[in-house]
Amino acid sequence: MSERWISDRLRNIDASGIRKVFDLAANMSVPINLSIGQPHFDTPQPIKDALTQAVADGKNAYSPSQGIAPLLERIQTDVDKTYNHTDRQVFVSSGTSGALVLALSTLVNPGDEVIVFDPFFVMYKHLTTLAGGKTVLIDSYPDFGIDLDKVRDAITDKTKVILSNSPANPTGYVATEDELRGLAELAAEKDIALISDEIYKAFCYDEPFRSPATWNDQTIVIDGFSKSHSMTGWRLGYVHGPEHVIQQMLKLQQFSFVCAPHPVQWAGLAAWDYDITDRVDEYRKKRNYVVDELRNDFEIQGGNGAFYLFMKSPWGTGTEFVVAAIEENLLIIPGNVFSSRDTHIRISYAAEENVLQQGVDVLKKLARRGPR
Repeated sequence: MSERWISDRLRNIDASGIRKVFDLAANMSVPINLSIGQPHFDTPQPIKDALTQAVADGKNAYSPSQGIAPLLERIQTDVDKTYNHTDRQVFVSSGTSGALVLALSTLVNPGDEVIVFDPFFVMYKHLTTLAGGKTVLIDSYPDFGIDLDKVRDAITDKTKVILSNSPANPTGYVATEDELRGLAELAAEKDIALISDEIYKAFCYDEPFRSPATWNDQTIVIDGFSKSHSMTGWRLGYVHGPEHVIQQMLKLQQFSFVCAPHPVQWAGLAAWDYDITDRVDEYRKKRNYVVDELRNDFEIQGGNGAFYLFMKSPWGTGTEFVVAAIEENLLIIPGNVFSSRDTHIRISYAAEENVLQQGVDVLKKLARRGPR
């Protein structure tokens, strides 16, 4: 195979941070796993039953690219009630990751700049590269808040998109109303597309969820069922935003993903009406437990939503601490997978109680032991 076959787009995507974690964990047989970015509970039975029924009923061919009419209508009705925008259209995507691919490919020209807050969901940077854009990172340490002055200073004539994620992966940070309103108004003022990744919106533990679309009717919202209903492998998301953008994203979906998995869309109808309050309450308790146990040994910021804590390593770099954790059979993620810094670690508390307890014990032991 010739090396020249590989595109420059792919050469510019560096997977070394993730690969290093996999390499370190390769010899772990049954780790204490606090690394996984998905719910620990199974998909609720009524949703699984709806999928089974859809398959049995022959809902196995392509659906319309925009999604099946019953699910579209259900989501559109809710979106219209929430925002009351005259120009806000919904379509069903192949997961939120698929929606991000479509959104950035639709909006970004080669050389355009995309503003992303550091720490960031790892996919943002790479999908921007794939679209030919340049990621402009805005440092949000130490508390992971949105500094609107930094955003304004980062804007240039090449700025095309601002990516917002609240509640956030990896930090669990939930942006304040003032931060989101300010970001929405700044994007409108500068005529910059604002993408709001709201996949964790169900998991807000201390205050109500807020979307920047409340204050900017041109905001492109990406959401889905993966995290809220433990459907990560089902690849079911949805998008809503101004029609002129949505129609272009749909055009690209038609010639790429084609449609979201058809029978899964019928299961999405069941998921839409399924109450997950008990899951949210359980994760709030898990968050409280982990924070209470670790607050004396780790500097903890964020953690108001999602199911992650992004904690400063008590010694050494984030990678050095993770290496020590793996030696103790604890699998966690170094912060440099999500950031330009290597100072933090990410843990997920989406785990069974006994696993959390074991993980917490190892973390406290390592923090107090120090480097070897």
